[in-house]
Amino acid sequence: MSRSQVWHPFTQHALEPSIPEIVLTEGAYLHKADGARILDAISSWWVVTHGHRHPRIMKAIETTASTLDQIIFAGFTHEPAERLAKALVGLAPPGLDWVFYSDSGSTAVEVALKMALGYFRNIGAPRSRIVVMEHSYHGDTIGTMSVGARGVFNAAYEPLLFEVDTIPFPAAGREQETLDRFEAVSRDRRAAGLIVEPLVLGAGGMLMYPASVLTELKRIAEASGTLLIADEVMTGWGRTGTMFACEQAFISPDILCTSKGLTGGAIPLAATLATDAVFQAHYSTDRKKTFFHSSSYTANAIACAAALANVEIWQDEPVAERIAALSAMQGAGLRRFRDNANFTDCRATGTIVALDLRAGSAGYLAQIGPKLRTFFLDQGLLVRPLGNVLYLLPPYSITADELDGLYDAIEDAGERFGSRQ
Repeated sequence: MSRSQVWHPFTQHALEPSIPEIVLTEGAYLHKADGARILDAISSWWVVTHGHRHPRIMKAIETTASTLDQIIFAGFTHEPAERLAKALVGLAPPGLDWVFYSDSGSTAVEVALKMALGYFRNIGAPRSRIVVMEHSYHGDTIGTMSVGARGVFNAAYEPLLFEVDTIPFPAAGREQETLDRFEAVSRDRRAAGLIVEPLVLGAGGMLMYPASVLTELKRIAEASGTLLIADEVMTGWGRTGTMFACEQAFISPDILCTSKGLTGGAIPLAATLATDAVFQAHYSTDRKKTFFHSSSYTANAIACAAALANVEIWQDEPVAERIAALSAMQGAGLRRFRDNANFTDCRATGTIVALDLRAGSAGYLAQIGPKLRTFFLDQGLLVRPLGNVLYLLPPYSITADELDGLYDAIEDAGERFGSRQ
């Protein structure tokens, strides 16, 4: 193959000149051009739920493509979008009655932020502050970078980012500090919205906190009139053990963002769900109160059909049982590291497990990260550490034997790269 002209995401091409080519995806595996298989232990960046190329989703794509492609969604609609909206409202926490489509997790969050600000402007009580959680990550567009942690991901773009108020991450034993800070900020700043990744902060290091904190954050938000935005782009569709992580806190956010697993990982699609109050603030004979947001591929009919097939899989197949079984297997695998001096902070929420390798430096740019990724890839395993943080977030189709092999490889990595303390 001639030299590629593709610029890959989150890739330093000066250090990674060779990019493997994938020619087939199937179940929990990626197949390389040379015939080798790679076990996809991170669901290809957390999107694949039931396994690659689930036949029902592929069939829905094929069938819909024979009659529909992209249709302008301003002033027109189509059956896949209408049916999917009804299905999403039925699956989401109660009270989220309106569905706005977009095409990625970042755009779903951008939509949510604009909804929140538009809500307060349109009801005649404008608020402009957004409250965020320390170490959070919500995407790579300007708005989503603004509400994410400041650091290496967005340092070059700092002049473009807007100011936010940050509450501390609710680390074990310090949960009350988080709640007290939010209560003070929401009271003093009259915040428009609090945006959180429910239960698990993904790119921030797979940091986990209890559902009780989320319950209290919602209570404080309601008391201060602050809208709660749940970024369930990664945590939705069963990753934390329930359809949406918010369910474990027994709350309904005012706005919920979903993407990644929405189509089972087959094709891009996102949705931002909102309460009727948020919608009604934009519903008016005054055209200036219109919600001014769109993208060219809003509600792509083929993507909506794929998402509908995914919903039907949840309804017809024992997905909840598979998730429960995977969660149990993940917990059992993680227990072998509790007393392993090469690792610390072993943690799990639903199907997600993470542990920190003791290897000197920490953080996303820790030099151990690329070494670990190469180590695993040489064994036919796609594990993409967040610096020294190792995590597994596999498709629900992974087997017990495949998981055991992953944990064996993590144990070997600890022996090779760990610095016992």
